[in-house]
Amino acid sequence: MEHGDNMSKTPYELIGQDALYQIIDNFYNLVEKDNRINYLFPVDFSETSRKQFLTQFLGGPDLYTQEHGHPMLKRRHMEFTISDYERDAWLENMYTAIQHANFPASVGDYLI
Repeated sequence: MEHGDNMSKTPYELIGQDALYQIIDNFYNLVEKDNRINYLFPVDFSETSRKQFLTQFLGGPDLYTQEHGHPMLKRRHMEFTISDYERDAWLENMYTAIQHANFPASVGDYLI
């Protein structure tokens, strides 16, 4: 994959839906087992809205907005105290999920 080609594509296009869903599934499996942050998430770790949101956030179809309205991220997260500890745990789990995804290394490097 040429670097110039990457610059004209959205992250969603670079990753592809299958690999993105693999990342999301891996990430939430890790989070579910991570006592540092799992209490911050709803009980249902297979929630479809997460895939819809990340698809839209990374430049794919606006599936989340179509079904749920505007994401309102700040409002949805205001009730939680997120310190460096929780942030680092989230990032560690996302990094691990990206590393285990099935796409070219250059795409993983792009995301990280």
